[in-house]
Amino acid sequence: MRKVKTIYWIVTILFSAFMVFSAIPDALSKPEALSFVGNLGYPAYIVPFIGVAKLLGVIAILIPGFPRIKEWAYAGLFFDLFGATYSLIAVNGFQPGMLFMVIIIGFLFGSYFLFHKLQRGLQTV
Repeated sequence: MRKVKTIYWIVTILFSAFMVFSAIPDALSKPEALSFVGNLGYPAYIVPFIGVAKLLGVIAILIPGFPRIKEWAYAGLFFDLFGATYSLIAVNGFQPGMLFMVIIIGFLFGSYFLFHKLQRGLQTV
């Protein structure tokens, strides 16, 4: 169980770091973030909302306990990543660089799977 917990925290921290680094420019409405979202056809007012939502989602998955809130956070972060990937493909067509998103989504699923594995392990103790 200790090995699973260690892997869970490594995967979760790596995933969270990516999400925080992508959320900060959004939350602060940096010109790069506004330009990126504007090129996809979304209004500028959505950018700080998405940034703050990502930050809250990261906080939720990092704080121990609160399994129901974690479920919602994982779902929200998945929809953010999947929606961003879909929007990029819809606007710009497929680009090989977009395969990086598969890695990030893989970290999300890895963290989610390991979280549930740890939850099951705690219930049987």
